[in-house]
Amino acid sequence: MRIIRLKEVIDSTGLARSTIYKLINEKSFPRPVPLVGRSVGWLESEIHEWIKARIAERDRINSLV
Repeated sequence: MRIIRLKEVIDSTGLARSTIYKLINEKSFPRPVPLVGRSVGWLESEIHEWIKARIAERDRINSLV
C-alpha cells in the first residue's frame, strides 16, 4: 500500500488541483487520507482504480456507438 501526494495525483490523472477537489466535493473522486496536521495523501491504488473506471466508461460508451 502506498500513499501519494497531490503532485503525483495531478501527474497521474492530468487533472488540475482545483478539479480534483471539485470532484472530491461531488463524491466523484477518491478522498484524501489525513496524514499529519494539514498534510494529506491519496492511496495510489484508489487513484489507479479511478483511472481504470474512466477507461471502462469510455470503452462502454464507445461500444454503444
